Amino acid sequence: MPLNKWDGLRREINLGAVEASAAEALRLVEAGEDPLTIFLEGIEPCLSEIGDRFGRLEIFLPELMLSADAVKAIQVELLPMLEADGSDYMKKGRVVIGTIFGDIHDIGKNIVSVLLQVSGFEVRDLGVAVPAQDIIDSAKDFDADIIGISGLMMPSLPYMRDAISLVKENPELADRFRIFVGGGPVTREWAEMVGADGFAEDAVSAVEEATRLMKLVKGESV
Repeated sequence: MPLNKWDGLRREINLGAVEASAAEALRLVEAGEDPLTIFLEGIEPCLSEIGDRFGRLEIFLPELMLSADAVKAIQVELLPMLEADGSDYMKKGRVVIGTIFGDIHDIGKNIVSVLLQVSGFEVRDLGVAVPAQDIIDSAKDFDADIIGISGLMMPSLPYMRDAISLVKENPELADRFRIFVGGGPVTREWAEMVGADGFAEDAVSAVEEATRLMKLVKGESV
């Protein structure tokens, strides 16, 4: 039985082979594959599978980040081709993300930022200890669709709630932004109680949540 045409690409991504992944993507283009098809049929299912394996603890953070680096290398090569064709695949939506004031942890937030980018989102990463108003102001400036807020310490939760309130209590902003939250002390129940639009328990589910929220932004069924 012949190999699936995406097998080589997926193998290199799974191995986290940065240069080999980019080279294989270019080989596929030279063989006549459309760059957009490479992302939709070759890379997206691979990322989904990697996320599932990470969730099942079959692979760990270093492997996950290596695969993300491999996809970023592919983006560098193929993005100019997509832009030349007028494709907006790499612009699925705009996300402002940051660790809320009262917290300086950033590892989880950084992983979410990378995975969102390799999944086709434009991301503005605000860093750590970001005041609630600064998050909202940046979302306005960036013309974001989604705000992602992280917090890994209990004292950060009130500030996270303040950021959500700044959006939800302003009718103009409530219609403009969708907010999802995550981090060690954050639960789905707490997120719902304070009015967040979504909750992510890890980096992989954050990408899934951002994708779901973009459908709401666009008025699509979820």
